[in-house]
Amino acid sequence: MENLPTDWLSLLILTFVLGMKHGFDADHLATIDGLTRYNAHRNPRLARYCGTLFSLGHGAVVMAIALGVSAIAGQWAVPAWFGLLGSVISIAFLIALGSLNLAAVLRAGPDEMVQPVGLKGRWLGNLRQISNPVLIVLVGALFALSFDTLSQAAFFALTATRFGGWQHALLLAMLFMLGMLLTDGINGLWIARLIARADQVALIASRVMGLVVSGVSLLVAAFGAAKLLSPTVDAWSDGKELLFGFLLVAIIALSFVAALRLSRRAAHT
Repeated sequence: MENLPTDWLSLLILTFVLGMKHGFDADHLATIDGLTRYNAHRNPRLARYCGTLFSLGHGAVVMAIALGVSAIAGQWAVPAWFGLLGSVISIAFLIALGSLNLAAVLRAGPDEMVQPVGLKGRWLGNLRQISNPVLIVLVGALFALSFDTLSQAAFFALTATRFGGWQHALLLAMLFMLGMLLTDGINGLWIARLIARADQVALIASRVMGLVVSGVSLLVAAFGAAKLLSPTVDAWSDGKELLFGFLLVAIIALSFVAALRLSRRAAHT
């Protein structure tokens, strides 16, 4: 878990960036991909908004948790082991997701689009095959019932109580959700567009993004492990959370642009 800044404005910005980063989680990408593919032919208009609907449900749970934790913050102290456990679980999931998505890229045939691979989505089974907007919101809410999301919302709420009451916790949760809405919404539109094209452009773009998702997951896991194992790395990174968040989002955003340019160039050769 990030060491959140004590400056209110920096905390607001960081929370929004962390929401954007959370929206690029491989599990989010894989589930939105499944929902979008299922609705691409049944309800093309809904397919474009699967990412946004998913994110709304996810964000609603984050806000509920933040409000609940802020209400009991005065009677509850965070255990010392809580942050360590959260970091270990996050690193393990990132390694698994990075490895699975790298394998998906390597296994994909020449004429196959690479589909993002997630872990949580496998537990939902047929819930990814729905065409009801309300149920898509519900799927997003179910995804929020995980240790990483719960712990992140709890830490936001506890940090916000240092600046005021539940209103501050709610504002942070809303900013986190807005960050997710931005990235998940764009991701849903991106996937719908690739499915509609199903040409050489889509094939190359899906491979580029598969490699980026894998690489970023493994890189973040390696950095998290280095912080846990090396006090020097941990001390060096302290206070740079906002910079790292912006850098990660910028890398992913630039990868989207690079994927489009590479695929278009290849299509014209």
